[in-house]
Amino acid sequence: MSIHARKPHDVTVSEALVAEAEELGLDVTGAAEKGIALAIKAEKERRWKIENADAIKADNEYVAKHGLPLAKYRLW
Repeated sequence: MSIHARKPHDVTVSEALVAEAEELGLDVTGAAEKGIALAIKAEKERRWKIENADAIKADNEYVAKHGLPLAKYRLW
């Protein structure tokens, strides 16, 4: 399914939020879509960190013990 394809979906949103968004001239549907996209991105990042925690820990331990592998080539 294309990211641009639309699917109607019932979403209940606080009346106060909708009123304030409309008062500010915001596109409520667009804002909701962006918010959902950000929530998806954050959840995928959270899960990736959990799934890769062992590798991240091992890499950090290696660098703490041995330093950065190519540190001698850094210009700063």
